[in-house]
Amino acid sequence: MQKKNLCIGLALVVASSLQVSAQKAKQDSTYKKWFIGSSLLMLGNLIPDDPNPPEYIQLNVGYRITPKDVVSFRFKRSIYSWPLGIPFGPSFDASGLNYPGHARILAPTFGYQRFWWKGVYTSVYALNAFEKYLDEHKKKIGNGYTLYLDAYLGCQFKFFKNRFFFEPAIGISYWPIRTGVPESFNIVEKNWPNYFVQPGLDFGFTF
Repeated sequence: MQKKNLCIGLALVVASSLQVSAQKAKQDSTYKKWFIGSSLLMLGNLIPDDPNPPEYIQLNVGYRITPKDVVSFRFKRSIYSWPLGIPFGPSFDASGLNYPGHARILAPTFGYQRFWWKGVYTSVYALNAFEKYLDEHKKKIGNGYTLYLDAYLGCQFKFFKNRFFFEPAIGISYWPIRTGVPESFNIVEKNWPNYFVQPGLDFGFTF
């Protein structure tokens, strides 16, 4: 008799859970919205007389699966002339610490974002950077690949009836895989760690 009552109880719990899930899915359907966006970090392209302009481009496309879960695709393009592990400060882009040339990257990126409470979120990204290395005379000296794993903690702010959003964040980038780095670049880079703390300044529009 106890087993029978237990089975009936479990059946009722499962049935009620399925009903609640179905109702929630129906309510959440209004949140399944696409968005496109970019990053305010592109403003770095406007720095006057910058000896190493980043030529940074970022395009974000994402889809809100539920009110709390988002998947996205990003495409990034940029140029950098300094070891990636140099932190912001006196050493960043300092004379004598840069590469003997620069690298150009094309980076398709896949990400997942989870909202927790009142716009606070965490997100993770896998960035696949395909790199072309050029020397000081802009002559190609090699190709490489780097896998970046990025994690962010931030907060989303919505404007204009939730059509526009801004997401300031702090994150860390770690690259467990890095191949094809020319030796002249590697000599400079090996003095620095394979991680980097960075800001996130994404914005976007939902539709």
